[in-house]
Amino acid sequence: MNLFTSLRYLAALHQHKHFGRAAEACHITQPALSNAIRALEEEFDTGIVKRGHAFQSFTPEGERIFVSAQRMLHEQELLEQDLKSAAGRPAGSLTLAAVPTVMPMAARFAGILQARHPGLIVVLWAMSSSDIEAGLEDLSIDLGFGFTDRLQAKVAKLTTVHQYTERYFLLRRTDPPAKKSLRSKSRPMSWQDAAQLPLCLLTPDMHNRAIIEDAFRQAGIVIKPVIETNSILGLGMAVLAGEVSSILPGALVDVLSGYSELEAVPLHAPQVLTPIGFMYAFNDRPSHALRAALNMASEPTWLRHMASHSGVPPPKLPKRQSTAQ
Repeated sequence: MNLFTSLRYLAALHQHKHFGRAAEACHITQPALSNAIRALEEEFDTGIVKRGHAFQSFTPEGERIFVSAQRMLHEQELLEQDLKSAAGRPAGSLTLAAVPTVMPMAARFAGILQARHPGLIVVLWAMSSSDIEAGLEDLSIDLGFGFTDRLQAKVAKLTTVHQYTERYFLLRRTDPPAKKSLRSKSRPMSWQDAAQLPLCLLTPDMHNRAIIEDAFRQAGIVIKPVIETNSILGLGMAVLAGEVSSILPGALVDVLSGYSELEAVPLHAPQVLTPIGFMYAFNDRPSHALRAALNMASEPTWLRHMASHSGVPPPKLPKRQSTAQ
């Protein structure tokens, strides 16, 4: 079997932590994946995986082999992109991972980027902040999209590209419904008042939940939501079908803008502003795909498009100087 193929199977197993799911992701049978891992163990004369009735973990030696495997796969991808890409026409794959609350913006970015560069294959994952940071460091992810303020407290060799500042809204049902779409209120509500409502929030392991809990603590309140979920879709559907409210960033409120039964109320006291941006591991030889993504991430056209869907007023453009004599 081709060495690079076996290393891809190894990387898939490291990602999914399950033989069956890793095999499915690689479009092969579970026995074929298991045989490939055993062949690598024989090649390196060491155990890579701790096995019981099912996958348990990688051995310390297996972790070292995985790190080297990722470097080899990364170099192979760089070489393939160099050979396939022409000037202004990048080709190859880009793995983009985003935290769940910014997935709508990440999907917009991926769609526009791929339409602009048809030679790109964009793989979009929803991941937690910690998994994104780990993936960037071990090269299993090319580009992350999420909370850049987390990196200030970490010793991480990651570069950030600011995109927008996240603002938060209370989402609730409105009666009577608006005529056409979600009603957007201009008068803000305090976090203290929001705490009096039955709330549906993300689970405590999500960074978005930590941001919300910190805002309530600043308002002198400890909250106890009546519904918790790790599903972004679940937040909106619970508000639509039940008697609960939720707290969402502007990018998610925008996704629900077609529901006239809902209204969004900006929250203040405290004013919570969370920087959102792209993250990548600095490399003096970035791939053609990553370079194309970073170029687009800084373009005024993209930034205006993003601002219009993130609950943030679009930036004012400088007035054109008249050329009339």
